[in-house]
Amino acid sequence: MWHFISEHISQATEQLFICEHARVAHGGDSHACYIIHDHQHRFFVKTRPYDDTQQLSHEAEGLTELRGTQCVLTPSVICHGVTRDESPEMEYLVLSYVKFITPSQDAYQRLGEQLASLHLYNGFSSYGWPHDNYIGLSIQRNGRKSDWAAFFAECRIGSMLERLAEQGHYIVNIDNFVDDTKQYFSHHQPHPSLLHGDLWHANVGFCHRGPVVFDPAIYVGDSESDLAMAELFGGFPADFFHAYAEVKPISHHYAERKLFYQLYHILNHGLLFGGHYLAQAKDIINTIRS
Repeated sequence: MWHFISEHISQATEQLFICEHARVAHGGDSHACYIIHDHQHRFFVKTRPYDDTQQLSHEAEGLTELRGTQCVLTPSVICHGVTRDESPEMEYLVLSYVKFITPSQDAYQRLGEQLASLHLYNGFSSYGWPHDNYIGLSIQRNGRKSDWAAFFAECRIGSMLERLAEQGHYIVNIDNFVDDTKQYFSHHQPHPSLLHGDLWHANVGFCHRGPVVFDPAIYVGDSESDLAMAELFGGFPADFFHAYAEVKPISHHYAERKLFYQLYHILNHGLLFGGHYLAQAKDIINTIRS
């Protein structure tokens, strides 16, 4: 595998690379991670058994799109592909190696400013994404719609509720709640912002150049979706939100809308892990309906 990947790195960088050492690194739930190097170069590599989901290809696309805005820093995509003539075939993604450091005092302020700049980026006229991708281990339903209420209600909330029902978890009447969601957002047509999509503290790091984001689940949608996620699972410090609002003011209606946006992620965690996330999802729905 390393010989195959080394050849691809050499082609992509136009510099000879021969992997001399591969060290296992901290990784995700669905793939293995390595730091590989020769006498001069170092790369971060993700691998997983190849299947038709092509999850690492979607990740490469997301990182490339985010980096292309020049608003946020991501690891550079060096190359990605599938090893051939090996058993099993492995999908791989090679990224630039980033040395993470303890964040400086203003690190989260800079992240807030950069995320706001990303959300203000003008490059899209509709919501969603041309094809499905992944949020963690879950398929993220996409397609393109001109109406935010329809996209969010159907492709985010409805899609998650349907998959939970397939697992035997009936949290709420799906058709009724999807209709309620459409009605709630019927007069909300936000600027189509490119979103990280899975913005929590485990998907952010800091290097000498500043904040670095990775493991995206990109799509085009309401910028408040990223903010709502940034409040979950420990959340980002207040400095992040204050700095964001200095660049892109946050609507006073955000406090209400964020319940819907957070529900999407809690439903996803319920799909993946069950347990208290299902109870939390029911609590959020009850709060929305109260």
